[in-house]
Amino acid sequence: MPHDQPGETINVEVAVALPDRQQVVALAVSQGTTVQAAVRQSGLQEKFPEIDFSVAPVGIWCNEVKPQQVLNDGDRVEIYRPLAMDPREARRQLAAQGKVMGKAGLTDQRN
Repeated sequence: MPHDQPGETINVEVAVALPDRQQVVALAVSQGTTVQAAVRQSGLQEKFPEIDFSVAPVGIWCNEVKPQQVLNDGDRVEIYRPLAMDPREARRQLAAQGKVMGKAGLTDQRN
């Protein structure tokens, strides 16, 4: 359980990444601040207009959470962007081409 007292500030980060650019904003916010409020305070909505922040999934340290989640000191809020393609569909398309995706990258299975 957090030991912060009401009225104290906590330090959090808000991060967003696109394939070609990313940004992390450090914020000092009031205890009780939600993920949604921290995202608004970060100013990232104006810097990344191609992301619809009203529907974009959010998480804390790689764990998806609801926008109403209250933050704790040291949390890193992550704004997730939609996948370019469903991973299952990508595997189906590769299989149709005789290829598979493995740890070493694309492999041609026709040999």
